[in-house]
Amino acid sequence: MRLVLKNKYFLLRHGKTIHQAEKEDIVYYHPDDNPACALLEKGIKEAQLAGEVLKEKNIDLIFSSDILRTKQTVKIVAELINYDLEKVVYDVRLRDVNWGIFGGKSEEEAWAYYNNNMMNKFELSVPQGESWNQCRERVVEVLKEIENNFTNKNILIVSHGDPLWLLEGYIKGKSNEELVFGKNRKKDIKTGEIREINNQTKK
Repeated sequence: MRLVLKNKYFLLRHGKTIHQAEKEDIVYYHPDDNPACALLEKGIKEAQLAGEVLKEKNIDLIFSSDILRTKQTVKIVAELINYDLEKVVYDVRLRDVNWGIFGGKSEEEAWAYYNNNMMNKFELSVPQGESWNQCRERVVEVLKEIENNFTNKNILIVSHGDPLWLLEGYIKGKSNEELVFGKNRKKDIKTGEIREINNQTKK
């Protein structure tokens, strides 16, 4: 069952980086590559397009991951919607999922740890990393704090693919099986994509 939310949410994934281009099959280091992974020109354009869409949404508050690619996305969006960057709340709990020892390695090698079964990643964390359940727990903490502190606000959350996928699934009451095999599966959230969620009534 969907949550009954007091606010309207806009979930935005950061713009495209080299990991969605030349390094598509390489896992990010955590919390970031060294040097930090920046937006590509395509990613900048995606952020600009997102900002143009959000101009009409009357954003009251912005919460974001504190990693370079999300900060760059936020900066572009904030300028376009005339939002004061000083008011952005950067939260480490909105960072990407931590792949631990598999940072910088191939996705093939990382998924072999889970016997190529995505369901295993919900419960099993990698060495020096975390599971999907742990990632979901921290982003849901952020959501709960926002819900406790604000009402009837339009709130933008800028984060990464896995955290946003897990957060949206939580809000919509999706099971782990639905997240992996259903319409709201992981690959559907694209860079620069906005998901608007207004669950003020049960469904």
